[in-house]
Amino acid sequence: MQAAMLRNSLLAISALAILILACGPSAVSQSSVDKAQVDAWMQELSNWGRWGDDDQKGTVNLITPEKRRQAAGLVKEGVSVSLARLVEKTQAADNPRPFGHNMLNTGDAPGAGQFVSDEYSVAYHGYAHTHMDALAHMSYQGKSYNGFEMAKVIAAGTPHLAVTNFQEGIMTKGVLMDIPRLKGVDWLEPGTPIYPEDLAAWEKESGVKVEPGDVVFIYTGRWKRRDAEGDWAASDKSAGLYASSAKWLHEKDIAMLGSDAASDVMPSGIDGVNQPIHQLMLVALGTPIFDNCDLEALAAECRRLNRWEFMLTAAPIPVGGGTGSPLNPIATF
Repeated sequence: MQAAMLRNSLLAISALAILILACGPSAVSQSSVDKAQVDAWMQELSNWGRWGDDDQKGTVNLITPEKRRQAAGLVKEGVSVSLARLVEKTQAADNPRPFGHNMLNTGDAPGAGQFVSDEYSVAYHGYAHTHMDALAHMSYQGKSYNGFEMAKVIAAGTPHLAVTNFQEGIMTKGVLMDIPRLKGVDWLEPGTPIYPEDLAAWEKESGVKVEPGDVVFIYTGRWKRRDAEGDWAASDKSAGLYASSAKWLHEKDIAMLGSDAASDVMPSGIDGVNQPIHQLMLVALGTPIFDNCDLEALAAECRRLNRWEFMLTAAPIPVGGGTGSPLNPIATF
């Protein structure tokens, strides 16, 4: 009897191992997270007070002079790659408010002088334009990172957690997590969740360790799919991080998070929580986010060089009271 039970147990373990190997590193991560768990993580993963009660930089504090020197040491080839999506001026399913570009003076106008000029306008939050979310961008139960009150954000702008806190720019080590390469596909289909096990598997496959003060970029192939198959409502359905990935990123102590969409898998799969990654990163951890980066050229260069880390620089526009900024992040190898 005992021998038969042992044999059955071994067979069950073997079957589970085969299932894991067949389905990939996220096969055992299908258990759902509910709102109560996200609420618990808001406390468990909180960085409130870590750098003082008045801190407004959050995890960007982890980008120290030593971290910048480490990043500079990654420059070997002297090759730079833009991480910004080329501005799109036409309306699309994922671009309901196109970038505005109006010429004020043109060379073909009667009596044209020596100069031409123009003006820009952009509602950058959303799924179209490459931008940075400052920590004022989101709140939970009326509070943003470190307890600042969202109710104090008025028509003139935010008096706290504004993008001006990052006026000196971002310079640190960047890491690309190439999830389509991990999965052996050209891109992740919209709605595909990325689990902590996927992040750990990529770290192992690439040989790059995510370290405190890094900026982590999650590549899903969103723009490659869009260019090949056309636009879609990315706010309704996007590949991205499942909520449990926030705990993994917290343990790594990253400075910022970026992706080629908005980091969150959409739909989130959690009733009552639309964007748990945004909520946990911006509000609990105090981690600013880069949204809608075009990571196609970066992924191609990383694959060519077989290098998945680089020096990352980004300079947000220092708008007083701004909740973020459109910008052009640069990776240099």
